Amino acid sequence: MSRPHSQGESAETPLYILMISLHGLLRGHDMQLGCDADTGGQITYVVEMSRALAAHPQVGRVDLLTRLIEDADVAADYAQAEEPLAPGARIIRLPFGPRRYLRKELLWPHLDQLVDRCLHFLRQQGRLPDLIHSHYADAGYVGQQLSLLLGIPQVHTGHSLGRPKQDRLLASGRKAHTIAKQYNFGRRIAAEEEVLQHASLIVTSTRQEIDDQYGMYEQADRKRFAVIPPGTDTSRFSPPGRSKLPVAVQALVDRFLSDADKPLILTICRPDLRKNLKGLLKAYGENKQLQQQANLLIVAGTRDDISGMEASQRQVMTELLLDIDRYDLWGKVAIPKAVDQQAIPDLYRLAARRRGVFVNAALTEPFGLTLIEAAASGLPFVAPDDGGPRDIVANCRSGLLANTLDSEQIAHTLLALLGDSKQWRQRANAGLAGVWRHYSWSAHVSQYMKEVRKLLRRDRKRWRRQLASHLHSGRSALPVVERALVSDIDNTLIGDDQALMELIDWLRSQRDKVAFGIATGRTLESAVRILKQHRVPMPDVLITSVGSEIHYGAKLTPDKGWAQHIRHLWRRDALAAALAELPGLRLQAAEHQREFKLSYITHAQRMLPMQEIARHLQHHRLQAQLIYSHGEFLDVLPVRASKGHAIRYLAYRWGLPLQAFLVAGDSGNDQEMLIGDTLGVVVGNHSPELAPLRGLPQVYFAEAAYAAGILQGLSHYRFEQAFDNRMPQEEHHHV
Repeated sequence: MSRPHSQGESAETPLYILMISLHGLLRGHDMQLGCDADTGGQITYVVEMSRALAAHPQVGRVDLLTRLIEDADVAADYAQAEEPLAPGARIIRLPFGPRRYLRKELLWPHLDQLVDRCLHFLRQQGRLPDLIHSHYADAGYVGQQLSLLLGIPQVHTGHSLGRPKQDRLLASGRKAHTIAKQYNFGRRIAAEEEVLQHASLIVTSTRQEIDDQYGMYEQADRKRFAVIPPGTDTSRFSPPGRSKLPVAVQALVDRFLSDADKPLILTICRPDLRKNLKGLLKAYGENKQLQQQANLLIVAGTRDDISGMEASQRQVMTELLLDIDRYDLWGKVAIPKAVDQQAIPDLYRLAARRRGVFVNAALTEPFGLTLIEAAASGLPFVAPDDGGPRDIVANCRSGLLANTLDSEQIAHTLLALLGDSKQWRQRANAGLAGVWRHYSWSAHVSQYMKEVRKLLRRDRKRWRRQLASHLHSGRSALPVVERALVSDIDNTLIGDDQALMELIDWLRSQRDKVAFGIATGRTLESAVRILKQHRVPMPDVLITSVGSEIHYGAKLTPDKGWAQHIRHLWRRDALAAALAELPGLRLQAAEHQREFKLSYITHAQRMLPMQEIARHLQHHRLQAQLIYSHGEFLDVLPVRASKGHAIRYLAYRWGLPLQAFLVAGDSGNDQEMLIGDTLGVVVGNHSPELAPLRGLPQVYFAEAAYAAGILQGLSHYRFEQAFDNRMPQEEHHHV
């Protein structure tokens, strides 16, 4: 692993950027856009941005990290661990959760495993990224955890936000409990709030996103936002030249039409209720003048059989076909079943050559990538008077805005462009110039790199890589072992003296292969005292005060790198003052308080729910981890401190994969170290708060209590066997 850059080197050494985009079907060629709700504009955005960044002289490498999928229902490409995108750019696919394809709402329970897989991957790269850029809430969560663990700045692009979507669905009449279950809004919105609080830079496409969408969040700090409109590939999207368009593309459209020479109204979108295809068809079907003047081409994703589509998509497509029949539009509307993504630029050019118009009839449009593609193709457009289209029209003067909730206004605006050849030419020409100036990828990357350089300069002291520099100082004595057993003390290691002696004997027999560690909520002094009382040998490593302190061996050598790492954003006095305002919390005795830990006894009937306590701290612009255990104790830690983060720090430092760690616990403050790629053991006398972990693939619930449960876990995982340092593929399990 190379050493991190010094301040003097950073301006000369090309950056390594880790992009993270997890859901949907992501590959560098023949993208299957529109095949489902998860494979849309974000996929195009991250692939094209990765290529454009890699071409910048100050960027040396871009890794676009996504999910590895092994599923007979999708192409084998998505099971390819590495795919080149361009010189200096590649897609990296890591397995996590089930092998099969999952919609994004089902990925949340598996994201902690991905954090561990990412750490393993980065350990093998020889260099840490300079920047982590996450896309959407799921990747935002993973990016935040990596940023906290590694001390690397996080940039985030939300793309679509949970709170606005939740409000729109509720306004449409959907039941709150139904959409909460379907879309996992609780987890998603909480993750978005945490990412907003943590990320060094939030990239948006429009000012409207900041004002109207991020404005719904408590942690929206405007100083950390940057409006950087995405680009479009002007090598793909360009106006029609003198050469003929492909015959196959024209045939794809013209076979539906009685008079194919008429101007062409083109729309391209997923079959989604929010895209308002029904409103567009009503605008066309109820206006005879519009039907006489132009044909309508609807490209709504790819379908083999409408009956096999997702329920919401099936509803949209069924209503479209019924409305085409109701308005008797046969011969006037083209609605092909499948359009290859390579043909999309030719469809824009076909519509431009026939002096047509592109239309985006969506109910709301945060950005509008298709509008830029149309403008780059010399095709004027009609778009919602909302969000992104306002910015695009202001920058490019390439289209007209309409109230897309009103079908008559859609029709009249289309006629205004179709019927005025002078205005049509002016807007077509203005669009070509405007896209090149404002929406090319070169313009996007240029502005992006300015923001990144400013961020890295501003945060140079903050992001000094205390962790990384500490890790690269050389291997300690601990990495000579193959595995590590790390256990909580109270009610886990201790409680059954006979089983404890058996466990100690096992540790002695394995001392050349297995490191022994404890991870406890106790202070260092208290932990050492209780271990001596029970004649437990001094551990190789002691993680104490709920993960806020790490010490080594008999001399109790402190890990200063860990202390520096977790100091980030820790405001102990301000946190104590803010929590003093809340009912049901009483500070524990002074001996339980530490530099990086505030500990409280709680009154269950009087204290606020944990989410309310977190919101209270967010309101005061304070960041901390809240760990509630045994139904009566609350520990407040730095955002980077916890038993789980400490375990991952040690894994990275020792060069051991997470699967080489068997961790044992019994209560809520053990939960984070039990999940992910560690081999978790929950002893039989565990607290109820760990019950939700039951069923996770690498969390074993022992029947026996205390140390006897740990021994059962050792047997279950066959922990005495030699460990292969490679990531075991069999743990990418079926569900």
